[in-house]
Amino acid sequence: MALGSKELASDQLDGFDKDRLVEELRKAKEELFNLRFQSATGQLESHGRLRSVKRDIARIYTVLRERELGLRPEVVAPVEEAKPEKTEKVKKSKKASTKDAASVDTEASEEDAK
Repeated sequence: MALGSKELASDQLDGFDKDRLVEELRKAKEELFNLRFQSATGQLESHGRLRSVKRDIARIYTVLRERELGLRPEVVAPVEEAKPEKTEKVKKSKKASTKDAASVDTEASEEDAK
């Protein structure tokens, strides 16, 4: 495996959906920004981390582009079966039911007039 985060290996990136990849990309870019800032102020202890984060970003971009071109299969999230919910009867007020009936009557009379 190339240098980079152990948590962002190519085989693990294959299991992520697009939203998760975009989120990981955002976090990696944020970390790279912070590392560059530390480097500029002389506070960076591990310069190798800069290189590994850059490689992580490149790896994520590669997976996204390969999926876009159809070279790498899209990950489909497992579909959970919907449990039948208990249906509750909705009681309409008398005003709502008369209003609905009145609108149906006017629509019917307009169609008859045509």
